[in-house]
Amino acid sequence: MFSAAIGRKIVSSVCRASLHPAVGTGISRGYRGDAPEPTFIEIPLPPWQERTGESLEIKKKRLLYESRKRGMLENCILLSLFAKQYLSTMSEPQLKQYDRLINEPSNDWDIYYWATEAQPTPDVYQGEVMDMLKEFTKNKDMEQRLDAPNLEYLDKSS
Repeated sequence: MFSAAIGRKIVSSVCRASLHPAVGTGISRGYRGDAPEPTFIEIPLPPWQERTGESLEIKKKRLLYESRKRGMLENCILLSLFAKQYLSTMSEPQLKQYDRLINEPSNDWDIYYWATEAQPTPDVYQGEVMDMLKEFTKNKDMEQRLDAPNLEYLDKSS
């Protein structure tokens, strides 16, 4: 059996060795600027396809839900309030544009930057709906847009 003193010596030597590795062990610390570039894995997403056979009523309800349930809060607020104001009056071609806009890009920040005009909108998403979204984003009436309305409220107003 080990005595308590021997146990403490073993534990303290192991702790010291882990805090101060021996020279020449090949362990080195990385400092700012020494870190390797991170490797990103691009996960391919299936291409966007327009849903066929979907009634306009179902499409509007789906787009309303998808406008509210985004990957980032900024787009939840922006797109759900935009959908509340415009979705019920959009034509079928506008609904198709909006569907493609909110479902094809894989990065929600892209949509936000295009809507706020922080970055140029790619030609494929440029159109009447994007112009409406950019104008809505300017918030000329200075509304408080702090939270997205709940889905039940949105559905009753459409």
